[in-house]
Amino acid sequence: MKKRLLSVVLSIAMLSTLFAGCSSKTATEASSQAASTGTASTVSTGSKSADPADYKVVMIVKQSDSWFDDMATGIEQLKKDTGLNVSVQVPEVGDAASQISIMEDLIAQNVDAICVVPNDPAALVPTIEKARKAGIVVVTHEAPGTADNVDLDVEAFANETFGELFAKNLAKAMGGKGKYAGFVGGLTMETHMAWYKAAVNYIKKNYPDMQNVADEPYEDGNSVEGAHDKALEVLKAYPDIAGFFDCSAQGGGICEALQENGKAKTVKVVSLALPSMSSTYLKNGSMSHGLCWRPADAGYAACYAAYLIASGQGVANGTDLKATGYDNIELKGHIGYGNAPLEFTASNINDYNF
Repeated sequence: MKKRLLSVVLSIAMLSTLFAGCSSKTATEASSQAASTGTASTVSTGSKSADPADYKVVMIVKQSDSWFDDMATGIEQLKKDTGLNVSVQVPEVGDAASQISIMEDLIAQNVDAICVVPNDPAALVPTIEKARKAGIVVVTHEAPGTADNVDLDVEAFANETFGELFAKNLAKAMGGKGKYAGFVGGLTMETHMAWYKAAVNYIKKNYPDMQNVADEPYEDGNSVEGAHDKALEVLKAYPDIAGFFDCSAQGGGICEALQENGKAKTVKVVSLALPSMSSTYLKNGSMSHGLCWRPADAGYAACYAAYLIASGQGVANGTDLKATGYDNIELKGHIGYGNAPLEFTASNINDYNF
């Protein structure tokens, strides 16, 4: 009798294991199928409770600077608001290799979700795929080109539309004529390049009397010093230049170079920038226009989206990611678009406190 009972128990245990294995495989296949068909709203693990405290989510930023310091404040607020076990990791060097190293460590830790703002999206794809194969949710920001490789890419807006804002504001400041130059942090930075190309194309189409001095954007290395030094080079090569636009939030470096050369009032600058980084330049007239989105809100939205997907709740068209500008996500494939662009000038800069 005992032997018979033991046999029954063992049979049930084996069947339970078999069904558990089949269920796990089915969930994985469903996630892969969702990824291939572009239905991010259905991507989820569905394997845990909905309690945010049960999930470990880590955001990897590009580098240490004011922009990503602000993003960290948003992520800390998310932790306070929801109880989500969320944190930020900052690479020692602002490059893909450093981000990959952090990702490898997080994969080994078997975290629930990794959010990342890639320095070089293409370089991160193999590690992203490794993380997802390990059952880790991956959400990117500023990397729509990775959409086929991640669970979700969260964007503040459509990049073409935002890029055209650089062009419109620069053309207005320059009176629609003259030579100009465009800066990016690096040629591998997907969103910077998207904005640059959209701006240049818009100017070509609408302002024939404006001339770009270079076929490719200048790289400032995502630093104020880099923008300053590169602007000095451009001023030396093109002393009659009439405007600059900077897609990397380092326009203050350009303004400093113009001030040193007595051209701050005559050469126009439009830059991606935090209000706190651009206020002085806008008020003294060396910067005409600033553009941005709130990094704190983007970090909050991306990490909250990662939690929703990891917990099986998912992200669908119209999902509220609980951050300003991301309360009604427009989902296109695996890209979730918010509506969060900000524009500021000397007349409204005091309205912003970040």
